[in-house]
Amino acid sequence: MSKSFRPERFIFKNVRSQRARRGSTVRNRRRASGVFSLGATGIVSAMLMIFGVSQANAATIPVNLGAASTYAILAGSTITNTGSSVVSGDIGLSPGTSITGFPPGVQSSGVTNVNDAAALSAQSALTSAYIDAQGQTPATTTVSDLGGSTLVPGIYKAPSSLAITGTLTLNGGGDPNAVFIFQVPSALTTASGSSVVLENGVSACNVFWQVTSSATLGTSSTFAGTIEAQTSITLDTGAAVSGRVLASTGAVTLDANNVSVPVCANVTTTTTVPVTTTVPVTTTVPVTTTVPVTTTVPVTTTVPVTTTTVHVTTTTVHTTTTTVPAIPAGAPETGFGGTASTGPSSRDLLGLGAVALMLGATAMALRNRRRRTMPNDGPSSDDQRGS
Repeated sequence: MSKSFRPERFIFKNVRSQRARRGSTVRNRRRASGVFSLGATGIVSAMLMIFGVSQANAATIPVNLGAASTYAILAGSTITNTGSSVVSGDIGLSPGTSITGFPPGVQSSGVTNVNDAAALSAQSALTSAYIDAQGQTPATTTVSDLGGSTLVPGIYKAPSSLAITGTLTLNGGGDPNAVFIFQVPSALTTASGSSVVLENGVSACNVFWQVTSSATLGTSSTFAGTIEAQTSITLDTGAAVSGRVLASTGAVTLDANNVSVPVCANVTTTTTVPVTTTVPVTTTVPVTTTVPVTTTVPVTTTVPVTTTTVHVTTTTVHTTTTTVPAIPAGAPETGFGGTASTGPSSRDLLGLGAVALMLGATAMALRNRRRRTMPNDGPSSDDQRGS
């Protein structure tokens, strides 16, 4: 006997088949989603590992110490030294006034400023630098003891107090401008014989320790960087610092220590900004002006004067007067030497003729000379000639 066809069974089987296919599809989608999530997480983690250090380094800038940068020792209340400490750099105290232990301590370079304008300026700069270091971000939280660690450039913040036991290595990765900033919310303490080692280009100029309370460096320890402590700083026997020991309000205590300010190269970033400058240009045009000039020249005319010199020749006529003795009337001539004569003798006549000739010649000479000296033209001339 054949089974009869039941529509409800056919519908039920189809529904179960569809549910089974749907379940398989959902499970496949969930598996694919899980694989994608794991892959994406791995990629993101790898990117963070590759780029995390570079981003932290790029965001870190050196702390500007300003007027405090030349100080090896700076304190607020007192500076006390025991033993043969050597300080290379300035020593400053403000507002306190007591510095003791020098000698036997020696300041090999720099000046000492006690409660003066320079020390006050250095303390003001320290306050600004402290706030700068404390506020830099982003910071990586560290463990409480950095001994045995190797760190790359960046900003590090301790959970509370910070200790260094053993060796802390700061690796600059070959960057001479690598910066390390340590933010310590409480105290900083280094163990005896501990050390901070700088390698691969790191300079002590770019290592900063911002300490909220006080710092203590252990016996014979070696430290690098600038300590900016809010309260006080104590260096136990034989501790050496390549950097600065700067305390805002408290004391700095030394005991046969070496503290030297590092030689820092000035790192200058040059930004080229296109600047358009309008320069006023003044053009000078040479102008030639012709000014008519009237010059009055005094002229002196010299009229040649001809002077005629008339040479007048004066002729002196010697007149010979012959005295003829009077002969009385009626007296007869008696001859030569007689007293009576009938008329003049020939000798007398010759003498009178000679006199007359001389007088006539003289008159004619005078007349001719007068004519030569008178003008030739005009009626007046003729008159004068006639006269």
